[in-house]
Amino acid sequence: MPEWTTLPGLAPYAETLAAMEARAAQIAEGAAREAVWLLEHPPLYTAGTSAKPDDLTDPDRFPVFTAGRGGQYTYHGPGQRVAYTMLNLNARGRDVRQFVCALENWVIATLAEFNVTGERRSGRVGVWVTRPDKEPNPDGSLREDKIAAIGVKLRHWVAFHGISINVEPDLTHFSGIVPCGIRDHGVTSLVDLGLPVTMADLDAALMQTFPRYFP
Repeated sequence: MPEWTTLPGLAPYAETLAAMEARAAQIAEGAAREAVWLLEHPPLYTAGTSAKPDDLTDPDRFPVFTAGRGGQYTYHGPGQRVAYTMLNLNARGRDVRQFVCALENWVIATLAEFNVTGERRSGRVGVWVTRPDKEPNPDGSLREDKIAAIGVKLRHWVAFHGISINVEPDLTHFSGIVPCGIRDHGVTSLVDLGLPVTMADLDAALMQTFPRYFP
């Protein structure tokens, strides 16, 4: 099992990113164990390698960082659990697609612990939930909201960055970007879905379900 660490308070983004990259380098060298860091960031936006300038609709609202991971713009902030997964794919099979699928399955299984049905959508990275409680789309289809984001980077076949799951963030903070470049759908959280889930509850579920997908 990787070494699990829960960082206290709100972890500053730049310093945490630098520490994560250093740990990933140590893992690649065989000098450190794999690691999973659980944390929250202060409010900020991050730009992935596919970020489009027009998708940053309020650039002065929060600090903006270039993340270096795959994906587009995303938001991090209090009430959102970020799990940085530093895993050695040299030992886990050098298959990026399979690794991302495992991350998605891990999120979906974690949400299922709270009776939330998370789903994939073709062409949309991340995990989604349908919202029959909301007004349907103009074509009559059910509304869908994003509850978790996924973005990874690999160096020497060691993966880092990881996942984020919305527990109880301020959902209005997402309005300064087009989350992951998707304009036609919303964002939700466990608490927004009516579930009084705490960060500790989610962490326990993440740790319990992890070995199913990363033995």
